Amino acid sequence: MSSLTPAPVNRRTFNRSLAATAFGGLAALLGGSHPHAAQTLAPTRPVGPLVPDPAGILDLPEGWRYTVISRMGDAMDDGHVVADKADGMGCFAIAPGKVALVRNHELGATEAARGPFANRPVERTFDRWQGGRALPGGTSTLVYNLQTGQVEAQYASLAGTIRNCAGGITPWGTWLSCEENVSRAGRDLSQDHGWVFEVPATARGLVDPVPLKGLGRFNHEAAAVDPRTGIVYLTEDREDGLFYRFVPLRCGDLRLGGRLQALGLAAGLADTRNKNGVNLARATPLKARWIDLQGTDSANDDLRERGHAAGAALFARGEGIHFSLDASGMGEFYFVCTSGGAAKLGQVFRYRPQDDTLDLFYESTDPDVFNFGDNLTIAPNGHLIVCEDQYTAITDNHLRGITPAGIAYALARCRRQTELAGACFSPDGSTLFVNLYSPAMTLAIPWRG
Repeated sequence: MSSLTPAPVNRRTFNRSLAATAFGGLAALLGGSHPHAAQTLAPTRPVGPLVPDPAGILDLPEGWRYTVISRMGDAMDDGHVVADKADGMGCFAIAPGKVALVRNHELGATEAARGPFANRPVERTFDRWQGGRALPGGTSTLVYNLQTGQVEAQYASLAGTIRNCAGGITPWGTWLSCEENVSRAGRDLSQDHGWVFEVPATARGLVDPVPLKGLGRFNHEAAAVDPRTGIVYLTEDREDGLFYRFVPLRCGDLRLGGRLQALGLAAGLADTRNKNGVNLARATPLKARWIDLQGTDSANDDLRERGHAAGAALFARGEGIHFSLDASGMGEFYFVCTSGGAAKLGQVFRYRPQDDTLDLFYESTDPDVFNFGDNLTIAPNGHLIVCEDQYTAITDNHLRGITPAGIAYALARCRRQTELAGACFSPDGSTLFVNLYSPAMTLAIPWRG
């Protein structure tokens, strides 16, 4: 066994600790057949039409409901306030009937007025603006009682970072919070940015903000971990981004370092975006190859360019990524490319680590069906649940479901002029949580799927 091959993670332990995944859903839905083999096993519309919300927040199907459990400006237990721009989020079981939601806040360095700290001093912070106040980006944590429907605690858990966009949960009970920003240290900042930070779900306050530099410095979006190996898969929010993986020296300890690689395709295909004459067919597995990357601290923000020159394939704005098991127990990663596809409306890819293959699972051709997917999770019934993030002047963002047969449908519609983000399930599958980005709001939706 190579020194860079991590020890395997016990899948049963991972299944208990994993925040937002219902692994058995695909098998239950399809009765043991392959989840994407039969087009007739999934209904074309699993839920009814959406009912207008009188509160003007979120339209849901008949009989569904939501509760607002947190809002921007709410007082937190640590004396700070809930920050704006709630983005990626993970959900962890921390006690019987209780979960911790670790929530990103995608705030820039100059957005202190939207941040959690106001003028209160902050000791544990990664960086400060011009040596003074803590940068407002980071995470907050909510302790939520699934039985009573009450938030029992709320506090800041990571401070001093910039534009914490998405991230991912780990088998060992932490949230990987990703900076979608590559600002350099200089007159206003004392640290380089563009890192991933780890936040334990059980932390009861601000954690030590240690950048996991082995995971590279780039426009990070999201992360997901293979529980068999501890390998971390990473997306990059750039029109010419790459798909990465980090092979740790020791499984579960990402601080020790490891090897960062980018995905290439053995067929020689260098561009998955289905433009410029490239036509990547749906549901056609392509063998992957992994390219070792050098200079991963990327002082010049050129990691993707050097990786592509070495043979890595391009992806159009990689966003949310999520791990699941298919009906046969094989691991799968689904990830969204926001502006990919011939119509530039979005793609969803599937990577299977045991086969080491990539295939195009879904591509949108109609903005009324699927428009600019972002964060995603997987429902207890095996459907993908994708948050839309349109950039039109008047936004009409939805939670989109995608069946195992690759059919998209509307699960919810945001009535505010903002994006939906951070969709994740409680580990028991009873509750779907989702954020409204700005003004920040976190909703709990009892799952009726």
